[in-house]
Amino acid sequence: MDKQDIKQLKRRYLVWFYKTTKEALDKVERKFTQAEIDRAILKELRKNSNPALKKLTDEFEAYIVNKEKSGVELKYDGSKLKNEYEFICLKLDAIEKIIVKTLGSPALKEIKSLYEKEMTGRILKSTEH
Repeated sequence: MDKQDIKQLKRRYLVWFYKTTKEALDKVERKFTQAEIDRAILKELRKNSNPALKKLTDEFEAYIVNKEKSGVELKYDGSKLKNEYEFICLKLDAIEKIIVKTLGSPALKEIKSLYEKEMTGRILKSTEH
């Protein structure tokens, strides 16, 4: 193998490692970001005075509360961060530093962009609700 082949192997591994670690972190963090958006949507829904919609709005609020509870359970152990969560954060930071060291800053920017495109693509292609 020549140097270019080895560099490409390293790049692919770092892309894979970034992707899997970022997905693990996103699994936790999206609970909080989604709940924030859900609460804003709920506030808008509560402006509607149609009493026939109250049950549905209340169900949506219960869904939000469950999502928030799930997020807290994934991220916190009492008042401190869970070791697993903290480890994922540190691991992602380390991977990003190694990407920059091995491939350069533009590569990290590109990998982050590829990840975002992949995740957005998955959402747009998804047929599940």
